[in-house]
Amino acid sequence: MASYTRKTLSVGPVTLDNPVILAPMAGVTDMPNRRLVKRMGAGLVVSEMIASQAMIRQNRQTMQMAAHTAEEFPMSVQLAGCEPKVMAEAAKLNQDMGAALIDINMGCPVKKVALKGEAGSALMRNENLAARIMSAVVKAVDIPVTLKMRTGWDQTSRNAPSLARVAEECGIRMVTVHGRTRSQMYTGQADWAFIGEVKRAVSIPVIGNGDVESIDDAVSMLEISGADGVMIGRGTYGKPWLPGQVAHFLATGERRPDPSLAEQLAIMLEHLDAMLIHYGAESGIRNARKHIAWYSKGLPGSAEFRAEINRTMDAEAVRRTILDFYSPLLEKAAA
Repeated sequence: MASYTRKTLSVGPVTLDNPVILAPMAGVTDMPNRRLVKRMGAGLVVSEMIASQAMIRQNRQTMQMAAHTAEEFPMSVQLAGCEPKVMAEAAKLNQDMGAALIDINMGCPVKKVALKGEAGSALMRNENLAARIMSAVVKAVDIPVTLKMRTGWDQTSRNAPSLARVAEECGIRMVTVHGRTRSQMYTGQADWAFIGEVKRAVSIPVIGNGDVESIDDAVSMLEISGADGVMIGRGTYGKPWLPGQVAHFLATGERRPDPSLAEQLAIMLEHLDAMLIHYGAESGIRNARKHIAWYSKGLPGSAEFRAEINRTMDAEAVRRTILDFYSPLLEKAAA
C-alpha cells in the first residue's frame, strides 16, 4: 500500500492535486456535478462525452455540456468522433474555451456511438485510424491530450497494451483503461490485473477504472494493477464525496467518514439548486431526479419518496418533499 501513497499526479505540464479522477458519464458529469465532486476533493473532473461534430456546429446543448467554471480547474473535456480533422478542430475550440486537458474517447460501448457512429470503443478495432485521430488532436492543441479506452473490443481482441504504445508514440500524455471489453458493456467484473499489462507497456501515467465503489476497491485496484491513479464513475452515484475520501486515504492513510445524514441533505439541496440554475426549472428538476434517487437509496421509505419526486414538476414542491422525507430521519438520528 505504501507505494501508492501519493498526493499529486502530473499529466504533462498539468499537476493534479491528487490521482483520483471523476469519470466522464453521459447525463451525469454535467457542470453542477463536476463542480461538487471537485470541491469535495477529486483531483480531476472530466466532462460528459461530447460529440466533436456537434461541438464544431456549436450546438446549444453541446456547448452547455462543455461549459465549466473556475472551481473545476483543471478540467478535462472528453471528445468522441471518428474523423481526425473534426476531432482536432473540436479540441482546439475547447482549448480556446479554457479546458486544461482534452480526453479522447475510445471506450464508449453504446451502439449509437460504437456501431452506428464508428467512434468510441469501435476505434480500438482500427489502430491506424485511432493513431491518425490522436496525432491530429495532439498537433492541434498546446494542452495535454489523454486517452480513455477499454481492454479491447471483445475477449479475443484485448489490444489495450498495443494501443497504449501507439498512443504514447502519438504524444498522448496519459491513458485511462476501463477493465472491461466493449462486448461486456457493464456486466461481469473489471479486470484490474489486465490494466497492469497496459501499465507495463508504456512510460506515461496509466489510470485504472471500473468497479471502484469504495476506498478499499480503489486500494485493491491500485495494488493489483500498479496503476498511477484511479478513475471513479458509477461509484460516485449519490456519493460525490467518494473521490475525496479516496484521495485523502491515499495521501494520509486515514479514512474520512461519510458525511452525516444532515450533511448529505445539505449536499443534495446544494446540488439541486445548482441544477436548477444550470438547466432552468423544468429541465433542472428532470435532470435532478436521478441524483435525488441515488442520494436517498437505502433510506427507509425511499421508494415512495422517489415516486413522489418523479410526479412533481414544481421546484419548491420538490424541495418541500425532500425536507418532509428527511426531517423524521434526522430527528431519529439525533435521538
